[in-house]
Formats: sequence, C-alpha cells, structure tokens
Amino acid sequence: LFAGSVRDNILYGSPEKLEEEMILAAKRANIHEFVMTLPNGYDTEVGERGVKLSGGQKQRISIARAFLKNPPILILDEATSALDNMTEMQVQAALSELSVGRTTIVVAHRLSTVKNADEILVVTGGKITERGSHEQLIKNGGLYAELYRYQFKE
Repeated sequence: LFAGSVRDNILYGSPEKLEEEMILAAKRANIHEFVMTLPNGYDTEVGERGVKLSGGQKQRISIARAFLKNPPILILDEATSALDNMTEMQVQAALSELSVGRTTIVVAHRLSTVKNADEILVVTGGKITERGSHEQLIKNGGLYAELYRYQFKE
C-alpha cells in the first residue's frame, strides 16, 4: 500500500472508477465493513505501506484494488502468509471470488492457499519436481504430500 487514504489505495491504477464501483470492490474483498468503522471511512489515511492497518486489512485493500482493476492475469505472492486463521479465511474467500475467470499464479508456502488450484507446481532447488492437482499430489506421496501432512497434521 501507499501513503494516502483507503480510497487512494483502492483506486490506484483505476482513478476513473465511480464511488459505487469502489465500494462494490471493497465489499467483494471483505473490507467495506471494516472501512466503515474507521474515523473518516474511505478517507482515512493508512500511512506509508499501510502501517496503520493489520496485515489482513492491507491484503483486503489490495484485493479490492484488484477487483476494481479486473486484470486478466493475477500474480499473488504469499497472499495469506502471517495471517490469523479468521483473517486467512476472509482473504481466501475474496481471492477465490477474484480468481474466477482469470489466470491466477499463486506463490505460497501455506498449502491451504493453493489446495483448490487447478494445477500445483512444487519447486525444489529451482526446479519443478512435482505437478498435479492437490488430490494427485497427495496420492503420489511426494514432498507436497509430506508438507501437507505436516501443516495439517493429518
């Protein structure tokens, strides 16, 4: 995020969008209700890099920006790292909706982030070592399955 208001950060890259479109994007990103609790709503300053917000709030504002921009391709890098379980669920729900109908590349160490992907690539030592759906990779019993069992204590 950038120094400026919540509004500035959501509209970044799409300044021509209408107020109603911005609010709809915020609702779809599960951040609108929180924004409405802020002293100045969408005009509340977030500080440089969003220092006045939690990690999940920053993520959801960024997701609102992506909903508003509506790009054909999304690249997400560690989108749910360092989030508590409840916030992760909110971010996951928003990302699931945002990913519909577009190519989405997700870099993640938290396997819950990629579990529902059409295809998962496991990279080890800079090389693709496994490839497939979650179910296929679990069945194959490789590193992905081992990491999944470790993360979720199956």
